[in-house]
Amino acid sequence: MRPVTTVAVSVDAKQTYVAEFASSEKELGGPKWLRAVRKKAIERFEALGFPTQKHEHWKYTNLATLLRLPFKPAILGRPDGVVSENLEPFKFGVLKTSQLVFVNGRYAPRLSYLRSLPEGVRVASLAEMLRSEPETLQKHLTQYARFEDDPFVALNTAFFSDGAYVEVPKGTVVGEPIHLLFASTSRELPIVAHPRNLILMGAGSQATVIETYAGWAPDVTFTNAVTEVAAGPASVLDHYKIQREAETAFHIATMTVHQDRDSSVSAHSVSLGGSLARNYVHTLFRAPGGSLTLNGLYMTGGTQQADNYTRIDHVAPACTSIELYRGILGGKSRGVFNGNIYVRKDAQKTVARQTNKNLLLSSEAFVDSTPGLEILADDVKCNHSSTIGQLDENAVFYLRSRGIDEEAARNILTYAFAVDVINQVKVAPVRIKLDQLVVSRLPRGAGLGETL
Repeated sequence: MRPVTTVAVSVDAKQTYVAEFASSEKELGGPKWLRAVRKKAIERFEALGFPTQKHEHWKYTNLATLLRLPFKPAILGRPDGVVSENLEPFKFGVLKTSQLVFVNGRYAPRLSYLRSLPEGVRVASLAEMLRSEPETLQKHLTQYARFEDDPFVALNTAFFSDGAYVEVPKGTVVGEPIHLLFASTSRELPIVAHPRNLILMGAGSQATVIETYAGWAPDVTFTNAVTEVAAGPASVLDHYKIQREAETAFHIATMTVHQDRDSSVSAHSVSLGGSLARNYVHTLFRAPGGSLTLNGLYMTGGTQQADNYTRIDHVAPACTSIELYRGILGGKSRGVFNGNIYVRKDAQKTVARQTNKNLLLSSEAFVDSTPGLEILADDVKCNHSSTIGQLDENAVFYLRSRGIDEEAARNILTYAFAVDVINQVKVAPVRIKLDQLVVSRLPRGAGLGETL
C-alpha cells in the first residue's frame, strides 16, 4: 500500500475545516464586520492550506500526525467534567488574582471570579463583549494578528467564538495579576479549540497578565490560540504564558504585540507540555522609545517537540529589545528556535540583543537553532548568538568531588541552566511555581526538593 503523504493529509484536513466552516458559519455569528472578516479568513486559509516542510518556517516540523487526527470543534465536547479542584495544580498558591477560566475555548463563569479592580478596568469574556459592545472591538480585534500569510491565524480568525478581553484605561495601575486559564479536555472525541484574546493597554497604564494552558492525559486536544496586544504610549505590560497541556495534546499559538511610544512590554513563555507545542511571537515597535523583553524556556522529553519562532520588528527609532530563550531537551525530543530581528532604515539608535542556548540531555535529543538579524540602519547596537551543547563534564566532576552523586550533579547543573530564565519572572508566586515545575521534571527532583 502506498503511504499517505503529508501533502495528501494536509489537503484532506484543509477541506474538512473549510466544510466545517460552511456548516457552522451562521452559528459562529458575530457583528456584520466580524462575519465579513471570518469569511475572508477562511478563504485565505483555503488558498494557503496547511504548511508542509517545504515551507521555510516549517521545514523542521512535520504536521502529519496533527492533520491525521479527526479533531471536532469544541462545541461537541463535554466540558462539564472540569471542576475547580482540577484547576488547583495550575494556580499559584497564595497569589491573589482575578481569574477567567475557559474550557475548550469557551468561558466558564462557574470557575471564574473577579476581585476588586480599579475603575474602568474591564476583564471579560470576548464573546460577551461581542454581544454587548461590538463597536468597541472593531478597531482592535483581528487588526494586529494578520491572517494573510498564516493558516493557523486564519483558522483562528474564522472559528474563534470566545476568549479573554482585558482593557486597562489610561493612567490606571492594576496591582494584582489577571490570570487567564485555558483548560483543554476531550473524553470521547479529539477536540480543537480556537481561543482569541485581546489585551488593550491605555496610555500610562500598568498590568500583569498570565495565560495558562492546562490539560490532562490521555485527552487528545488541539489548541490554536491567538493573543493580540496593543500597548499604548508609556504603558507597562508584564505577560506570562505557561503551557502545561498533556503530552497527548497539540498546541499552536500566536501572540502579536504592537507597541506605542515609550511603552514597555515583557513577555515570558514557558513550554512544558504537548506532543507538539509551537509558539510564534511577533512584536512591532511603531513609535520611538519602546522597550521589549522576550524570555523563553522550553523543556521536552520523550518524543515531544517544542518550536519557538519570534519576530521583532524595529520600525521606529530608539527602541530596545532583549531576547533570551533557553531549551532543555531529553529523550528523543526535538526543539526549534527561529528568532528574527528586523531593524528598518529609519530605526536609528536601535539596541537589540538575542540569545538562544540549548542543553541536550541525551544523544538522541536534537535542536535546530536559527537566529536572524537584518539591519538596514547604520547607528545601531545589535547582536545575536546561539549555542547547543551538553553538560560540562568538568563541572559534573567538580560536584562529584564534593560528595554529590552523578545523577544529582547533572540535575543541579540542568536546574542552574534553566534558572537564568526563571529568575527574571517578577511575580514571586509565579517564579516559585515555575521553579517547582522545572525541578519536578528532573529525575527524582534533582535532589533539590520534592516533585509536584
